[in-house]
Amino acid sequence: MSKSRKGGNRGEGSRGGRSNRPHSAPSVVVGVRFQSVGKVYHFDATRYPGLREGDFVVVTTSRGQQLGQIATVGALDTGHINGPIKPVDRPASGRDLAIRKHWENKELEALVTARSVNAEIGLAIKLVKAEYSFDGKRLIFLFSAEERKETKALRKRLSRTFRATIEFRQIGPRDVAKIIGGYGACGALRCCSSFLTEFSPISIRMAKAQGVSLSPTEITGMCGRLRCCLLYEYEQYVEARKGLPKQGKRVGTPFGEGKVISLLPLKESALVDVGDRRVEIHR
Repeated sequence: MSKSRKGGNRGEGSRGGRSNRPHSAPSVVVGVRFQSVGKVYHFDATRYPGLREGDFVVVTTSRGQQLGQIATVGALDTGHINGPIKPVDRPASGRDLAIRKHWENKELEALVTARSVNAEIGLAIKLVKAEYSFDGKRLIFLFSAEERKETKALRKRLSRTFRATIEFRQIGPRDVAKIIGGYGACGALRCCSSFLTEFSPISIRMAKAQGVSLSPTEITGMCGRLRCCLLYEYEQYVEARKGLPKQGKRVGTPFGEGKVISLLPLKESALVDVGDRRVEIHR
């Protein structure tokens, strides 16, 4: 999940920052994901040099043992690893995978039960997903709400139902959309559900720079927030605009002096009103 989940990062191996352990660095580091489209956390795989991308491994995290899939394999880059790196406990066995599948199969049932109990309590939250830990000792419920909510009463009720430690984590609208999945307005699978591992800040100026209509239906995603795709070509538009006159400026053209009405950055041209006609002038 993204950081908009309150305390929602898995706190696994090591992420980001700069290492202060250049002399004790492991020779082989693997990047492990705990969700299909999730963040990558680093672990020391020196004891298991035969590991490859796609292999499953068992690792110990701040939340106990977890099963994840290797996304990257390579030597340590000390400039991008922060703090000590925990070792890979072992490659996952068939039994480990079966255990993980067993608890995954129980997650939907747990979510339905939690929603039913919450309907009785009347807490104004939307329960989105239930996640069991690898060993089944911890059950985490992800929920969304308009404001921060106290879930003590619901947690107490659910503790009587499940033989696990119950936790609640509030997530943002974009994380909800990522979990639910589906298709975006463009007709393709939502970016957040198919390849985005982290959410970047998006602002209205990105839409303005690309000449996108500021109508909410044009710039708002299914999550109700500005579309993530507004970021993809933003830098190209900014760079392309540097060589073009500003909108509203009077410029000289082969057809005489005129006023810039609009810009076509990727074509490196502008639409200019010259007298009673409008012409497209290339840079």
